[in-house]
Amino acid sequence: MRIPAVARSLASVFAAAGRQCWLVGGAVRDLHLGRPLTDLDIATDARPEDVSQLFRAVIPTGARHGTVTVLFKGTSFEVTTFRTEERYSDGRRPDRVSFAPSILDDLSRRDFTINAMAWDLVRHRLEDPHAGRADLAARLIRAIGNPDERFNEDGLRPLRACRFAAQLGFTIEASTKEAIPRALGVVARVSAERVRDEIVKILGSPRPSDGFRLMHETGLLALTLPELASGDGLAQGDLHCWDVLTHSLMSCDAAPRDDLVLRLAALLHDVGKPPAVSAAPDGRPTFHGHERLSRSIATAVLERLRFPVAVTRDVAHLIGEHMFNYTEEWSDAAVRRLVARVGEQHIDRLIALRRADHAGMCPGNADAYPQGLALFAAHVRAVLDGAKALTVRELAVDGTDVMDRLGIPAGPAVGTVLAELLEAVLDDPALNERDHLLAIAERVYRERIVPGSRP
Repeated sequence: MRIPAVARSLASVFAAAGRQCWLVGGAVRDLHLGRPLTDLDIATDARPEDVSQLFRAVIPTGARHGTVTVLFKGTSFEVTTFRTEERYSDGRRPDRVSFAPSILDDLSRRDFTINAMAWDLVRHRLEDPHAGRADLAARLIRAIGNPDERFNEDGLRPLRACRFAAQLGFTIEASTKEAIPRALGVVARVSAERVRDEIVKILGSPRPSDGFRLMHETGLLALTLPELASGDGLAQGDLHCWDVLTHSLMSCDAAPRDDLVLRLAALLHDVGKPPAVSAAPDGRPTFHGHERLSRSIATAVLERLRFPVAVTRDVAHLIGEHMFNYTEEWSDAAVRRLVARVGEQHIDRLIALRRADHAGMCPGNADAYPQGLALFAAHVRAVLDGAKALTVRELAVDGTDVMDRLGIPAGPAVGTVLAELLEAVLDDPALNERDHLLAIAERVYRERIVPGSRP
């Protein structure tokens, strides 16, 4: 057990006071697996008020339930007094928390065996009353005791089972998995924010599809993401080897793991296909306009799950633009127009989304970069490397210049003229000079806004 030095130092303070200090939960699990530690959770027989006497920086994050946060040598520790929990009327929080005499009592309240191990930082020994090490070796997610009871205590636990399976590449033990459909009523009472956080963690796993498939098999997907689940069994034909749901999951796997926006966009980019499906004359399914429906549905999904506004906006934007069809015949002006519409800051993500979309069409596609997409990326780079003005703000004139030249007040006409100037510069970047643009502004105003007028 490669215990961090700072944790050993923390334990020495508890030991000097005659208190126990146990590393618990995910930290012990991850130490056994050789994974990086993200949380350092401590269990102790000391009460919150006692902990506050031992350390200078203590935040009472949940002192009423025995938990405080200790800031020690630049590290944050969540320190909780040994406790037991009784009844969970709302399927989320215990009705009563009682302090317990031993670490064994504390471990009995936890969710899965692999999370119910504790390492004594004072005496350097392991407590593993529920055979968590054996389940780690067997790569199993197993509920402690009766899985129906564990899931009824906290409706988030079924989602956590799927999340841990995806993160660790484990299998959910049979009786634990069988209990999940029976707990859907409890899961339904979990807050949108807590569901969102589990989905985000699944999206950050090596293969999100593993977690979402488990959710689908157990009914969790239809409960939490019915828009995605509705693609199950919907064939696509043409270049697609899989139904809409499998395609979406494979695309999500292919999106960059470190980009939440891209993984969400890949996961939800085709949720508009089920409501958009129709049959072509030859009987093949078609999905005209599905990108617009997908954008709208994805927005509703992310808002329901309380995703940040910026994440929702960027995901929806990428989904709405993902169906562009580039060919070698596209002119520089056509590429500039697409980049201008999508936004230069989004174009790399859009290319990555389109690549993930291709990867999710058939087995083997993940290792192939579509030639057309490679050509498009090169064309975009060439256009962006040249002189450019892709937004009104990058024009060589602004609204004040237009108003002064045309002798008109602020109003819609100014915006119309500036939009026309941008169109001209997208066609020919060389026109982005003050004199050229003001001459064009005069012509636009005279011919299109006030025909026959001469400013």
